[in-house]
Amino acid sequence: MGGVWPSGRKRGEMGGVWPEGQKRVEGVAGGRRLGGAGEMEPKLGFHELLHVFSFLEARDLLCAAQVDKVWNEVSGTKELWRQLCLRRWSSCKTSQMTLGTQTWKEYYLCRSELEFRMECGRPEKDFICKAIAGHTGEIDELAYISTKECRFDGQEKSMVCTVSSDSTVRAWDVQEGTEIWSSPLQPAALVNVVTFPRLQLAITVDERGLIKVWGAENGWEQASFRLPTFSSALQACDHPEGPFLLVACAEGFLYALTVPQLQLRSRTRVFPSSPTSLLCSPDCQWVFASTQNSDLGPKVFHTRSLLCLVEDEPPVSTTLPIWLTSRACWAPDETARLMVTHRNDNGMQLVITTYELRTKQSREGVDVVVQQMASFLLPNSMIPPHLMKGHGSQVILLVSGSELALFTIHGVQLAAFQDHQRPITSMWVDQSRVITASFDLSLRVYVWNKETKPPVLKSCYHLLGGSHRWASGFTHVEGDSMSIVGVEARNIGTSILRSYCFKVQRGSDDCIN
Repeated sequence: MGGVWPSGRKRGEMGGVWPEGQKRVEGVAGGRRLGGAGEMEPKLGFHELLHVFSFLEARDLLCAAQVDKVWNEVSGTKELWRQLCLRRWSSCKTSQMTLGTQTWKEYYLCRSELEFRMECGRPEKDFICKAIAGHTGEIDELAYISTKECRFDGQEKSMVCTVSSDSTVRAWDVQEGTEIWSSPLQPAALVNVVTFPRLQLAITVDERGLIKVWGAENGWEQASFRLPTFSSALQACDHPEGPFLLVACAEGFLYALTVPQLQLRSRTRVFPSSPTSLLCSPDCQWVFASTQNSDLGPKVFHTRSLLCLVEDEPPVSTTLPIWLTSRACWAPDETARLMVTHRNDNGMQLVITTYELRTKQSREGVDVVVQQMASFLLPNSMIPPHLMKGHGSQVILLVSGSELALFTIHGVQLAAFQDHQRPITSMWVDQSRVITASFDLSLRVYVWNKETKPPVLKSCYHLLGGSHRWASGFTHVEGDSMSIVGVEARNIGTSILRSYCFKVQRGSDDCIN
Protein backbone atom coordinates (compact mmCIF):
# COMPACT_ATOMS: atom_id res chain seq x y z
CA MET A 1 0.00 0.00 0.00
CA GLY A 2 3.03 2.26 -0.21
CA GLY A 3 3.65 2.69 3.50
CA VAL A 4 3.52 1.09 6.92
CA TRP A 5 0.50 1.60 9.20
CA PRO A 6 1.18 3.64 12.35
CA SER A 7 2.14 1.45 15.30
CA GLY A 8 -0.82 -0.14 17.09
CA ARG A 9 -3.34 1.10 14.54
CA LYS A 10 -5.40 -0.71 11.97
CA ARG A 11 -6.42 0.57 8.66
CA GLY A 12 -9.64 2.59 8.74
CA GLU A 13 -9.38 3.50 12.45
CA MET A 14 -8.16 7.05 11.83
CA GLY A 15 -11.32 8.23 10.08
CA GLY A 16 -9.56 10.76 7.87
CA VAL A 17 -7.10 12.04 10.52
CA TRP A 18 -3.47 12.42 9.51
CA PRO A 19 -0.79 10.28 11.21
CA GLU A 20 0.81 11.56 14.41
CA GLY A 21 3.34 14.31 13.88
CA GLN A 22 1.71 15.58 10.70
CA LYS A 23 -0.83 18.39 10.60
CA ARG A 24 -3.66 18.29 8.12
CA VAL A 25 -3.52 21.22 5.73
CA GLU A 26 -6.69 22.05 3.84
CA GLY A 27 -6.35 22.76 0.14
CA VAL A 28 -2.53 22.87 -0.04
CA ALA A 29 -1.13 21.80 -3.38
CA GLY A 30 1.44 19.03 -3.47
CA GLY A 31 1.62 18.68 0.32
CA ARG A 32 3.76 21.84 0.94
CA ARG A 33 3.00 25.15 2.62
CA LEU A 34 4.79 28.37 3.53
CA GLY A 35 6.92 28.28 6.69
CA GLY A 36 7.39 31.07 9.23
CA ALA A 37 10.09 32.82 7.18
CA GLY A 38 8.54 32.21 3.82
CA GLU A 39 10.53 29.06 3.13
CA MET A 40 8.76 26.02 1.72
CA GLU A 41 8.39 22.81 3.74
CA PRO A 42 9.47 19.56 2.01
CA LYS A 43 6.94 18.21 -0.46
CA LEU A 44 5.37 14.84 0.33
CA GLY A 45 6.25 12.17 -2.22
CA PHE A 46 3.85 9.83 -3.98
CA HIS A 47 4.22 6.99 -1.47
CA GLU A 48 3.91 9.29 1.54
CA LEU A 49 0.70 10.77 0.15
CA LEU A 50 -0.56 7.27 -0.68
CA HIS A 51 0.04 6.24 2.93
CA VAL A 52 -1.88 9.27 4.24
CA PHE A 53 -4.72 8.81 1.74
CA SER A 54 -5.16 5.19 2.78
CA PHE A 55 -6.87 6.46 5.96
CA LEU A 56 -9.44 8.54 4.06
CA GLU A 57 -12.98 7.63 3.07
CA ALA A 58 -14.37 7.94 -0.46
CA ARG A 59 -15.73 11.48 -0.05
CA ASP A 60 -12.33 12.69 1.26
CA LEU A 61 -10.51 11.09 -1.68
CA LEU A 62 -12.84 12.81 -4.13
CA CYS A 63 -12.10 16.16 -2.45
CA ALA A 64 -8.36 15.50 -2.46
CA ALA A 65 -8.49 14.80 -6.20
CA GLN A 66 -9.43 18.45 -6.80
CA VAL A 67 -6.34 19.94 -5.11
CA ASP A 68 -3.78 19.52 -7.88
CA LYS A 69 -2.42 17.09 -10.47
CA VAL A 70 -0.31 15.06 -8.00
CA TRP A 71 -3.10 14.66 -5.45
CA ASN A 72 -5.48 13.77 -8.26
CA GLU A 73 -3.16 11.00 -9.43
CA VAL A 74 -2.57 9.61 -5.94
CA SER A 75 -6.24 9.76 -4.88
CA GLY A 76 -7.22 7.70 -7.93
CA THR A 77 -4.76 4.89 -7.19
CA LYS A 78 -6.23 1.44 -7.85
CA GLU A 79 -5.25 -0.01 -4.46
CA LEU A 80 -6.95 2.77 -2.48
CA TRP A 81 -10.31 2.16 -4.17
CA ARG A 82 -9.92 -1.62 -4.10
CA GLN A 83 -9.48 -1.50 -0.33
CA LEU A 84 -12.52 0.78 0.00
CA CYS A 85 -14.56 -1.76 -1.96
CA LEU A 86 -13.35 -4.66 0.19
CA ARG A 87 -14.13 -2.74 3.38
CA ARG A 88 -17.65 -1.83 2.30
CA TRP A 89 -18.65 -5.03 0.49
CA SER A 90 -17.23 -8.18 2.03
CA SER A 91 -18.34 -10.20 -1.02
CA CYS A 92 -16.02 -8.09 -3.22
CA LYS A 93 -13.22 -10.67 -3.38
CA THR A 94 -10.81 -10.31 -6.27
CA SER A 95 -11.35 -13.95 -7.28
CA GLN A 96 -15.08 -13.29 -7.68
CA MET A 97 -14.81 -9.98 -9.48
CA THR A 98 -15.15 -9.40 -13.19
CA LEU A 99 -14.12 -5.78 -13.54
CA GLY A 100 -13.94 -5.74 -17.33
CA THR A 101 -13.10 -2.23 -18.46
CA GLN A 102 -14.16 -0.56 -15.20
CA THR A 103 -11.69 0.57 -12.54
CA TRP A 104 -12.08 -0.02 -8.81
CA LYS A 105 -12.98 3.67 -8.41
CA GLU A 106 -15.69 3.41 -11.06
CA TYR A 107 -16.97 0.24 -9.42
CA TYR A 108 -17.17 1.96 -6.01
CA LEU A 109 -18.98 5.01 -7.38
CA CYS A 110 -21.43 3.00 -9.46
CA ARG A 111 -22.27 0.49 -6.75
CA SER A 112 -22.75 3.28 -4.20
CA GLU A 113 -25.16 5.00 -6.58
CA LEU A 114 -26.97 1.72 -7.22
CA GLU A 115 -27.49 1.15 -3.49
CA PHE A 116 -28.73 4.73 -3.11
CA ARG A 117 -31.30 4.23 -5.86
CA MET A 118 -32.37 0.87 -4.41
CA GLU A 119 -32.95 2.54 -1.05
CA CYS A 120 -34.94 5.43 -2.57
CA GLY A 121 -37.00 3.46 -5.09
CA ARG A 122 -38.47 6.42 -6.99
CA PRO A 123 -40.46 5.19 -10.03
CA GLU A 124 -38.97 6.16 -13.40
CA LYS A 125 -36.13 8.08 -11.72
CA ASP A 126 -34.49 5.13 -9.94
CA PHE A 127 -35.91 2.09 -11.72
CA ILE A 128 -37.86 0.96 -14.77
CA CYS A 129 -40.73 -1.54 -14.44
CA LYS A 130 -41.64 -3.95 -17.24
CA ALA A 131 -44.32 -6.62 -17.59
CA ILE A 132 -42.97 -9.70 -19.40
CA ALA A 133 -45.48 -12.19 -20.81
CA GLY A 134 -45.05 -15.41 -22.77
CA HIS A 135 -46.08 -18.46 -20.75
CA THR A 136 -49.60 -19.75 -21.36
CA GLY A 137 -49.76 -21.45 -17.94
CA GLU A 138 -48.81 -20.66 -14.35
CA ILE A 139 -45.12 -20.07 -13.60
CA ASP A 140 -44.10 -22.53 -10.88
CA GLU A 141 -40.51 -21.41 -10.30
CA LEU A 142 -37.87 -18.94 -11.49
CA ALA A 143 -34.10 -18.65 -11.04
CA TYR A 144 -31.44 -16.19 -12.18
CA ILE A 145 -29.07 -17.65 -14.76
CA SER A 146 -26.82 -14.57 -14.78
CA THR A 147 -24.16 -14.24 -12.10
CA LYS A 148 -25.11 -12.19 -9.02
CA GLU A 149 -21.97 -10.02 -9.18
CA CYS A 150 -22.15 -6.28 -9.83
CA ARG A 151 -20.81 -5.07 -13.17
CA PHE A 152 -20.88 -1.52 -14.50
CA ASP A 153 -18.78 -1.79 -17.66
CA GLY A 154 -21.68 -1.92 -20.11
CA GLN A 155 -21.61 -5.74 -20.15
CA GLU A 156 -24.03 -6.23 -17.26
CA LYS A 157 -27.06 -8.35 -18.12
CA SER A 158 -29.71 -9.96 -15.94
CA MET A 159 -31.26 -13.22 -17.17
CA VAL A 160 -33.82 -15.51 -15.51
CA CYS A 161 -35.20 -18.94 -16.36
CA THR A 162 -38.80 -19.93 -15.61
CA VAL A 163 -40.77 -23.19 -15.72
CA SER A 164 -44.51 -23.42 -16.17
CA SER A 165 -47.54 -25.66 -16.23
CA ASP A 166 -47.55 -25.01 -20.00
CA SER A 167 -44.70 -27.61 -20.16
CA THR A 168 -41.97 -25.20 -21.29
CA VAL A 169 -38.83 -23.67 -19.81
CA ARG A 170 -37.98 -20.17 -21.00
CA ALA A 171 -35.14 -17.68 -20.59
CA TRP A 172 -35.72 -13.93 -20.35
CA ASP A 173 -33.63 -10.76 -20.67
CA VAL A 174 -34.74 -8.80 -17.61
CA GLN A 175 -33.45 -5.38 -18.74
CA GLU A 176 -34.95 -5.61 -22.21
CA GLY A 177 -38.11 -7.39 -21.05
CA THR A 178 -37.86 -9.94 -23.86
CA GLU A 179 -37.82 -13.70 -24.26
CA ILE A 180 -34.40 -15.11 -25.22
CA TRP A 181 -35.52 -18.67 -25.95
CA SER A 182 -38.24 -21.19 -25.22
CA SER A 183 -37.91 -24.97 -25.09
CA PRO A 184 -40.05 -27.31 -27.20
CA LEU A 185 -43.21 -28.53 -25.51
CA GLN A 186 -42.24 -31.12 -22.87
CA PRO A 187 -44.11 -34.38 -22.10
CA ALA A 188 -45.40 -33.03 -18.76
CA ALA A 189 -45.70 -29.80 -16.80
CA LEU A 190 -42.38 -28.50 -15.46
CA VAL A 191 -42.41 -27.90 -11.70
CA ASN A 192 -38.91 -26.80 -10.66
CA VAL A 193 -35.76 -25.18 -12.04
CA VAL A 194 -32.27 -24.59 -10.60
CA THR A 195 -29.33 -22.89 -12.32
CA PHE A 196 -25.53 -22.99 -12.44
CA PRO A 197 -24.67 -19.40 -13.49
CA ARG A 198 -20.93 -20.13 -13.69
CA LEU A 199 -21.59 -22.96 -16.17
CA GLN A 200 -24.51 -21.18 -17.86
CA LEU A 201 -26.80 -24.16 -17.31
CA ALA A 202 -30.42 -24.54 -16.21
CA ILE A 203 -31.79 -27.83 -14.88
CA THR A 204 -35.52 -28.61 -14.81
CA VAL A 205 -37.71 -31.43 -13.53
CA ASP A 206 -41.27 -32.22 -14.59
CA GLU A 207 -44.16 -33.60 -12.54
CA ARG A 208 -43.27 -37.17 -13.57
CA GLY A 209 -39.63 -36.95 -12.41
CA LEU A 210 -37.86 -36.33 -15.75
CA ILE A 211 -34.77 -34.15 -15.20
CA LYS A 212 -33.16 -32.22 -18.08
CA VAL A 213 -30.13 -29.95 -18.52
CA TRP A 214 -30.45 -26.89 -20.80
CA GLY A 215 -27.81 -24.53 -22.15
CA ALA A 216 -28.72 -21.09 -20.82
CA GLU A 217 -27.50 -19.18 -23.86
CA ASN A 218 -29.36 -21.13 -26.56
CA GLY A 219 -31.85 -23.45 -24.82
CA TRP A 220 -30.32 -26.64 -26.23
CA GLU A 221 -31.06 -29.82 -24.29
CA GLN A 222 -27.80 -31.41 -23.10
CA ALA A 223 -28.72 -34.41 -20.90
CA SER A 224 -31.60 -36.12 -19.11
CA PHE A 225 -32.24 -38.48 -16.19
CA ARG A 226 -35.51 -40.13 -15.15
CA LEU A 227 -36.49 -40.65 -11.52
CA PRO A 228 -38.81 -43.54 -10.59
CA THR A 229 -41.31 -41.04 -9.22
CA PHE A 230 -41.80 -37.28 -8.94
CA SER A 231 -39.18 -35.03 -7.33
CA SER A 232 -39.81 -33.24 -4.05
CA ALA A 233 -36.65 -31.09 -4.13
CA LEU A 234 -33.72 -29.98 -6.34
CA GLN A 235 -30.47 -28.40 -5.13
CA ALA A 236 -27.70 -27.05 -7.39
CA CYS A 237 -24.30 -27.48 -5.70
CA ASP A 238 -21.23 -25.83 -7.22
CA HIS A 239 -18.82 -27.94 -5.14
CA PRO A 240 -15.02 -27.31 -5.19
CA GLU A 241 -14.51 -30.85 -6.50
CA GLY A 242 -17.00 -30.34 -9.30
CA PRO A 243 -20.62 -29.26 -9.73
CA PHE A 244 -23.37 -31.74 -8.93
CA LEU A 245 -27.13 -31.93 -8.52
CA LEU A 246 -28.95 -33.24 -5.47
CA VAL A 247 -32.47 -34.58 -6.04
CA ALA A 248 -34.96 -35.87 -3.48
CA CYS A 249 -37.77 -38.05 -4.80
CA ALA A 250 -41.14 -38.88 -3.25
CA GLU A 251 -40.01 -42.39 -2.26
CA GLY A 252 -37.57 -40.91 0.25
CA PHE A 253 -34.35 -41.39 -1.74
CA LEU A 254 -31.59 -38.81 -2.25
CA TYR A 255 -29.82 -38.86 -5.64
CA ALA A 256 -26.46 -37.25 -6.40
CA LEU A 257 -25.94 -36.59 -10.13
CA THR A 258 -22.97 -35.13 -12.00
CA VAL A 259 -23.41 -31.90 -13.96
CA PRO A 260 -23.85 -31.52 -16.88
CA GLN A 261 -23.89 -35.25 -17.76
CA LEU A 262 -26.48 -36.24 -15.07
CA GLN A 263 -24.60 -39.43 -14.30
CA LEU A 264 -25.62 -41.16 -11.07
CA ARG A 265 -23.00 -40.87 -8.31
CA SER A 266 -25.07 -42.20 -5.40
CA ARG A 267 -28.57 -43.15 -4.29
CA THR A 268 -29.28 -42.99 -0.56
CA ARG A 269 -32.45 -43.80 1.37
CA VAL A 270 -33.24 -40.89 3.68
CA PHE A 271 -36.87 -41.08 4.83
CA PRO A 272 -38.92 -44.12 3.79
CA SER A 273 -41.80 -43.15 1.47
CA SER A 274 -41.72 -39.51 2.57
CA PRO A 275 -41.23 -36.38 0.42
CA THR A 276 -37.94 -34.78 1.45
CA SER A 277 -36.79 -31.16 1.41
CA LEU A 278 -33.12 -30.27 0.87
CA LEU A 279 -30.89 -27.33 1.81
CA CYS A 280 -27.22 -27.05 0.83
CA SER A 281 -24.80 -25.08 3.01
CA PRO A 282 -23.22 -21.91 1.55
CA ASP A 283 -19.98 -23.76 0.72
CA CYS A 284 -21.85 -26.86 -0.56
CA GLN A 285 -20.04 -29.09 1.97
CA TRP A 286 -23.23 -30.08 3.80
CA VAL A 287 -26.82 -30.88 2.88
CA PHE A 288 -29.74 -30.78 5.31
CA ALA A 289 -32.58 -33.23 4.60
CA SER A 290 -35.92 -33.20 6.40
CA THR A 291 -39.51 -34.26 6.06
CA GLN A 292 -42.04 -31.82 7.48
CA ASN A 293 -43.81 -32.40 10.80
CA SER A 294 -42.50 -35.94 11.14
CA ASP A 295 -41.36 -37.91 14.18
CA LEU A 296 -38.23 -38.70 12.14
CA GLY A 297 -35.33 -36.40 13.05
CA PRO A 298 -33.77 -34.40 10.18
CA LYS A 299 -30.44 -35.57 8.78
CA VAL A 300 -27.28 -33.75 7.74
CA PHE A 301 -24.97 -35.32 5.12
CA HIS A 302 -21.37 -34.46 4.34
CA THR A 303 -21.69 -33.94 0.58
CA ARG A 304 -18.24 -35.27 -0.31
CA SER A 305 -19.32 -38.70 0.94
CA LEU A 306 -22.34 -38.58 -1.40
CA LEU A 307 -20.00 -38.05 -4.35
CA CYS A 308 -17.34 -40.57 -3.34
CA LEU A 309 -19.25 -43.47 -1.82
CA VAL A 310 -17.14 -46.35 -0.52
CA GLU A 311 -18.60 -49.75 -1.37
CA ASP A 312 -20.86 -51.17 1.37
CA GLU A 313 -20.44 -48.02 3.48
CA PRO A 314 -23.22 -45.46 4.00
CA PRO A 315 -22.50 -41.76 3.38
CA VAL A 316 -21.20 -39.68 6.28
CA SER A 317 -24.24 -38.25 8.08
CA THR A 318 -25.90 -37.64 11.41
CA THR A 319 -29.47 -37.31 12.68
CA LEU A 320 -30.24 -34.17 14.69
CA PRO A 321 -31.87 -34.80 18.09
CA ILE A 322 -35.08 -32.93 17.29
CA TRP A 323 -38.48 -33.82 15.84
CA LEU A 324 -41.48 -32.26 14.12
CA THR A 325 -39.19 -30.06 12.02
CA SER A 326 -40.94 -27.34 10.00
CA ARG A 327 -38.36 -24.91 8.56
CA ALA A 328 -34.57 -24.48 8.36
CA CYS A 329 -31.89 -22.21 6.89
CA TRP A 330 -28.10 -21.81 6.83
CA ALA A 331 -26.24 -18.73 8.07
CA PRO A 332 -24.77 -17.33 4.80
CA ASP A 333 -21.63 -15.88 6.43
CA GLU A 334 -20.71 -19.16 8.14
CA THR A 335 -19.61 -22.36 6.42
CA ALA A 336 -21.64 -24.75 8.57
CA ARG A 337 -24.11 -22.96 10.86
CA LEU A 338 -27.63 -24.38 10.64
CA MET A 339 -30.82 -22.94 12.17
CA VAL A 340 -33.85 -25.25 12.50
CA THR A 341 -37.45 -24.58 13.56
CA HIS A 342 -39.01 -27.53 15.38
CA ARG A 343 -41.32 -28.50 18.25
CA ASN A 344 -40.05 -28.85 21.80
CA ASP A 345 -40.07 -32.16 23.69
CA ASN A 346 -43.76 -32.00 24.58
CA GLY A 347 -44.70 -30.88 21.06
CA MET A 348 -46.49 -27.78 22.32
CA GLN A 349 -44.11 -24.92 21.46
CA LEU A 350 -41.98 -23.91 18.51
CA VAL A 351 -38.23 -23.73 19.07
CA ILE A 352 -35.38 -22.46 16.89
CA THR A 353 -32.10 -24.26 17.55
CA THR A 354 -28.74 -23.30 16.02
CA TYR A 355 -26.05 -25.91 15.33
CA GLU A 356 -22.43 -25.81 14.19
CA LEU A 357 -21.22 -28.80 12.15
CA ARG A 358 -17.76 -30.20 11.48
CA THR A 359 -16.14 -33.51 10.60
CA LYS A 360 -13.69 -35.48 12.73
CA GLN A 361 -11.44 -38.33 11.65
CA SER A 362 -11.78 -41.47 13.78
CA ARG A 363 -10.52 -45.03 13.59
CA GLU A 364 -13.76 -46.08 11.91
CA GLY A 365 -13.64 -43.25 9.36
CA VAL A 366 -15.16 -39.78 9.30
CA ASP A 367 -17.69 -38.71 11.95
CA VAL A 368 -19.97 -35.67 12.01
CA VAL A 369 -19.65 -33.52 15.13
CA VAL A 370 -22.71 -31.42 15.98
CA GLN A 371 -22.48 -28.60 18.53
CA GLN A 372 -25.59 -26.76 19.70
CA MET A 373 -24.84 -23.02 19.67
CA ALA A 374 -28.15 -21.56 20.84
CA SER A 375 -31.86 -22.31 21.25
CA PHE A 376 -34.94 -20.23 22.03
CA LEU A 377 -38.74 -20.50 22.12
CA LEU A 378 -40.80 -18.50 19.66
CA PRO A 379 -43.55 -16.33 21.23
CA ASN A 380 -46.82 -18.22 21.78
CA SER A 381 -48.67 -15.38 20.03
CA MET A 382 -46.67 -15.91 16.82
CA ILE A 383 -48.25 -17.83 13.96
CA PRO A 384 -45.98 -20.76 12.94
CA PRO A 385 -43.62 -19.31 10.31
CA HIS A 386 -43.92 -20.57 6.74
CA LEU A 387 -40.73 -18.87 5.44
CA MET A 388 -37.30 -18.76 7.08
CA LYS A 389 -34.01 -17.22 5.92
CA GLY A 390 -30.65 -16.36 7.48
CA HIS A 391 -28.58 -13.17 7.25
CA GLY A 392 -24.93 -12.81 8.21
CA SER A 393 -24.05 -15.19 11.01
CA GLN A 394 -26.51 -14.13 13.74
CA VAL A 395 -29.83 -13.02 12.23
CA ILE A 396 -32.91 -15.13 11.41
CA LEU A 397 -35.80 -13.79 9.30
CA LEU A 398 -39.23 -15.39 9.78
CA VAL A 399 -42.45 -14.84 7.85
CA SER A 400 -45.76 -15.62 9.56
CA GLY A 401 -48.84 -14.67 7.57
CA SER A 402 -48.29 -11.04 6.56
CA GLU A 403 -45.64 -10.32 9.22
CA LEU A 404 -41.87 -10.29 8.80
CA ALA A 405 -39.96 -10.74 12.08
CA LEU A 406 -36.21 -10.68 12.82
CA PHE A 407 -34.51 -12.53 15.67
CA THR A 408 -30.94 -13.19 16.70
CA ILE A 409 -29.96 -16.84 17.13
CA HIS A 410 -30.26 -16.25 20.90
CA GLY A 411 -33.90 -15.18 20.65
CA VAL A 412 -33.62 -11.38 20.84
CA GLN A 413 -36.33 -9.91 18.62
CA LEU A 414 -34.76 -7.18 16.49
CA ALA A 415 -37.80 -5.98 14.52
CA ALA A 416 -41.26 -6.87 13.24
CA PHE A 417 -42.87 -5.44 10.10
CA GLN A 418 -46.50 -5.47 9.00
CA ASP A 419 -46.15 -3.77 5.64
CA HIS A 420 -48.37 -6.10 3.61
CA GLN A 421 -52.17 -6.21 3.57
CA ARG A 422 -52.30 -9.92 2.70
CA PRO A 423 -50.07 -12.98 3.37
CA ILE A 424 -46.44 -12.94 2.24
CA THR A 425 -45.78 -15.64 -0.37
CA SER A 426 -42.03 -15.38 -0.99
CA MET A 427 -38.91 -13.76 0.48
CA TRP A 428 -35.49 -13.01 -1.04
CA VAL A 429 -32.50 -12.03 1.11
CA ASP A 430 -28.95 -10.93 0.26
CA GLN A 431 -26.26 -8.91 2.04
CA SER A 432 -27.84 -5.58 1.05
CA ARG A 433 -31.61 -6.08 0.80
CA VAL A 434 -34.65 -8.10 1.77
CA ILE A 435 -37.62 -8.30 -0.60
CA THR A 436 -40.99 -9.81 0.22
CA ALA A 437 -43.79 -10.72 -2.20
CA SER A 438 -47.46 -10.82 -1.25
CA PHE A 439 -50.94 -11.63 -2.47
CA ASP A 440 -51.66 -7.90 -2.03
CA LEU A 441 -49.95 -7.47 -5.43
CA SER A 442 -46.88 -5.67 -4.09
CA LEU A 443 -43.23 -6.29 -3.36
CA ARG A 444 -41.75 -4.66 -0.26
CA VAL A 445 -38.12 -3.57 -0.30
CA TYR A 446 -36.04 -3.43 2.90
CA VAL A 447 -32.39 -2.33 3.19
CA TRP A 448 -29.80 -3.47 5.74
CA ASN A 449 -27.95 -0.86 7.80
CA LYS A 450 -24.63 -2.66 8.26
CA GLU A 451 -23.14 0.05 10.47
CA THR A 452 -24.78 -1.53 13.53
CA LYS A 453 -24.16 -4.91 15.17
CA PRO A 454 -26.35 -6.82 14.63
CA PRO A 455 -27.47 -5.10 11.41
CA VAL A 456 -30.76 -3.20 11.42
CA LEU A 457 -33.33 -3.67 8.66
CA LYS A 458 -35.01 -0.52 7.29
CA SER A 459 -38.41 -0.70 5.55
CA CYS A 460 -38.22 1.46 2.41
CA TYR A 461 -41.00 1.24 -0.19
CA HIS A 462 -43.47 -0.88 -2.15
CA LEU A 463 -43.04 -1.99 -5.76
CA LEU A 464 -46.52 -2.30 -7.17
CA GLY A 465 -47.78 -4.93 -9.61
CA GLY A 466 -50.59 -4.62 -12.12
CA SER A 467 -54.33 -4.22 -11.66
CA HIS A 468 -56.25 -6.26 -9.08
CA ARG A 469 -58.85 -6.70 -11.79
CA TRP A 470 -56.47 -8.97 -13.72
CA ALA A 471 -54.01 -10.26 -11.12
CA SER A 472 -54.33 -12.14 -7.82
CA GLY A 473 -50.91 -11.26 -6.38
CA PHE A 474 -47.19 -12.05 -6.44
CA THR A 475 -46.22 -15.69 -5.83
CA HIS A 476 -42.39 -15.57 -6.15
CA VAL A 477 -39.61 -13.00 -5.97
CA GLU A 478 -35.90 -13.15 -6.82
CA GLY A 479 -33.22 -10.53 -7.30
CA ASP A 480 -29.65 -9.83 -8.33
CA SER A 481 -27.36 -6.82 -7.98
CA MET A 482 -29.19 -4.78 -10.63
CA SER A 483 -32.79 -5.99 -10.71
CA ILE A 484 -35.80 -7.55 -8.98
CA VAL A 485 -38.18 -10.00 -10.66
CA GLY A 486 -41.57 -11.08 -9.32
CA VAL A 487 -44.03 -13.67 -10.63
CA GLU A 488 -47.47 -12.08 -10.91
CA ALA A 489 -50.35 -14.58 -10.97
CA ARG A 490 -53.23 -13.73 -13.27
CA ASN A 491 -56.89 -14.53 -12.58
CA ILE A 492 -57.17 -16.53 -15.81
CA GLY A 493 -54.71 -19.26 -14.72
CA THR A 494 -51.54 -17.78 -16.21
CA SER A 495 -48.56 -15.83 -14.86
CA ILE A 496 -46.34 -13.02 -16.07
CA LEU A 497 -42.99 -11.68 -14.90
CA ARG A 498 -42.74 -8.15 -13.60
CA SER A 499 -39.19 -6.78 -13.59
CA TYR A 500 -37.76 -3.72 -11.82
CA CYS A 501 -34.34 -2.67 -13.17
CA PHE A 502 -32.37 0.00 -11.31
CA LYS A 503 -30.51 2.77 -13.11
CA VAL A 504 -26.87 3.78 -12.72
CA GLN A 505 -25.33 6.91 -14.24
CA ARG A 506 -21.69 5.89 -14.54
CA GLY A 507 -19.21 8.33 -13.09
CA SER A 508 -21.63 10.13 -10.76
CA ASP A 509 -20.39 10.81 -7.21
CA ASP A 510 -23.56 12.47 -5.90
CA CYS A 511 -24.46 9.43 -3.78
CA ILE A 512 -21.15 9.20 -1.85
CA ASN A 513 -21.48 9.92 1.86
